[in-house]
Amino acid sequence: MSIERMKELTKFLNYHAHKYYVEDQPEISDYDYDRLLHELEELEKKYPEQKDPASPTSRIGGEILEGFAPVVHEVPMQSLHDSFNKQDVLDFDERVSGVLGKGNYEYAVEHKIDGLSVSLEYRDGVFVRGSTRGDGVTGEDVTQNLRGIPAIPLQLKEPLPFLEVRGEVYMGKSTFEQLNAQREKNEEPLFANPRNAAAGSLRQLNPAISRERKLDIFVFNIQKIEGKVITTHTEGLSYLKEQGFKVIPQKKAYTDVESAFARVLEIGEERYQLPFEIDGAVIKINRLDQREILGSTSKFPRWAEAYKFPAETKKTKIRDIIVQVGRTGVITPNAVLEPVRVAGSTVSRVTLHNMDYIREKEIKIGDTVKVRKAGDIIPEIVEVVKEDRTGNEKDFEMPKVCPECGSQVIRADGEAAYRCIGSNCPAQLSRSIIHFASRDAMDIEGLGPALIQQMIDQKLIASPADLYFLEKEKIAGLEKMGEKSAQNLIEAIEKTKERDLSRLLFAFGIRLNGQRSSKLLAKQFGSLEAIMNAGVSEMANIHDIGEKTAQNVYDFFQDEKNMEMIKRLSAAGVNMQYQAQEGETNLLAGKKIVITGRFEEMSRAEATALVEKNGGKVTGSVSKNTDFVIAGEDAGSKLEKANSLGIKVLTIKELLKML
Repeated sequence: MSIERMKELTKFLNYHAHKYYVEDQPEISDYDYDRLLHELEELEKKYPEQKDPASPTSRIGGEILEGFAPVVHEVPMQSLHDSFNKQDVLDFDERVSGVLGKGNYEYAVEHKIDGLSVSLEYRDGVFVRGSTRGDGVTGEDVTQNLRGIPAIPLQLKEPLPFLEVRGEVYMGKSTFEQLNAQREKNEEPLFANPRNAAAGSLRQLNPAISRERKLDIFVFNIQKIEGKVITTHTEGLSYLKEQGFKVIPQKKAYTDVESAFARVLEIGEERYQLPFEIDGAVIKINRLDQREILGSTSKFPRWAEAYKFPAETKKTKIRDIIVQVGRTGVITPNAVLEPVRVAGSTVSRVTLHNMDYIREKEIKIGDTVKVRKAGDIIPEIVEVVKEDRTGNEKDFEMPKVCPECGSQVIRADGEAAYRCIGSNCPAQLSRSIIHFASRDAMDIEGLGPALIQQMIDQKLIASPADLYFLEKEKIAGLEKMGEKSAQNLIEAIEKTKERDLSRLLFAFGIRLNGQRSSKLLAKQFGSLEAIMNAGVSEMANIHDIGEKTAQNVYDFFQDEKNMEMIKRLSAAGVNMQYQAQEGETNLLAGKKIVITGRFEEMSRAEATALVEKNGGKVTGSVSKNTDFVIAGEDAGSKLEKANSLGIKVLTIKELLKML
């Protein structure tokens, strides 16, 4: 009886989850749904061997992941060629008609969701694996996190032998605004836009956090299907909808490019009224056999084109200009705006970078300005509307003393930035510890800006080194902490003692010293002590380490306060030696290498890692400074340019032989 009840509840709850999350037509209350879900959980605990793989409880929980395994896509997940005006679309249609013949095809037109592209795989009708697009050839296995998205069916209505579909994971506008409001309340960094939030949420190693972010998905393509014949894209979407997927909104197929483009413009008009973000529209050939005829380039399918909408520009007024002190003491001016909604979110503040930028654009307090989002992400001032000036506008001047600590503010020769020179500036302390704990530096899990500020306020820490001497009892007494949270933080800090020297060097936040230069210095000198004893010229002699970076690194180790911090880090047992990877060499040291095309032996990402492990630098474009190009199948224009410049071209096998 109990086993039958489990089956009955699984079917009932999956039906109502679909009605709620996919059709947006709930038939029962959240309370009733949660009550029945709890009943199913209890039954599955009693009879775990009878649990259905498609049980809605599979969306709950999940162990914290150690990392994401790579997934090689059987069907490459290509990107789309972009159009920016009607002529670009007409040119695309001309290319299509040149192959298929005018009037012999039709187009499907759909929204281009601004999210993260994923692949979903089903065997015998059951969801078995989900992965990110990655570089199009190799992505990451994020199955656990995708299970937490209610709009993804765990079991299809028809048990096909195999089905792979492509979709776009996104975060709805209202969910995004709620998430950022909560993060602002917690004094955590805000997500730039819904796409940024969706990507960060899907790649959480803790599936519970990913699930809490309320992600959604639209499925927009069949990558591969076995056991069913589909002839057109629109037919495929209808079939996927029957199987329980939330598919991309569709109207109809269009028999000519003018009608298709009219629909593109219609989507553009709808853009800011939609509950989700889009950054364009996609025009696709509808018949699948014609897609095969048109084929693909190494990067893009020839049967589809993305039309990108121009950035929206709005007028608003600058209420004030305030400054922010960064971790290296740089004073950055920010314009406080009358809030204005641009590209789907409200903008109330925008960086003005430095005084040169303010003078160049002739910005004054009280000015009316035009604002847009660069790439629909970062707010920026396009121009001042000078004809709207009233004469009451005021010039802005940089403060002569730091607003955080009262120390002198200077502008060094040859620099655009103004800088606080106070060695005990609280703003610099806070941001330097935030940087020290950040993902690319020491990666201290669970140590966010709000908690760091609390610790500084309570005088528990006055330097990054103090983190390694924290006491659990004192952490537990902080707001929103407790014994368990405190213990987790202590363990997270302890783990970072084994990080490589290159990460510690980057964590110091030395001006101009990034991740790559930190790795080069650590690899060249082998230990922190050797770097500390090195001269400027010794460091500058390393390829890709500039004179200014070398001078800044040298100066950092001449500061008594920094040396005291390093002594304490050493006393805490923090690693200060370079940890070479297995098989690492300097055979490609100083070489600038471009990787292009596809390889049977490895993915592009793996080839890049191989080059960097052996001291080389991978660049994105071919120039006369490129040492050689590693080319695979469908190498395209980069290979052509290399040949025209006489640059040496290697296969991946030749590279492996060289190493």
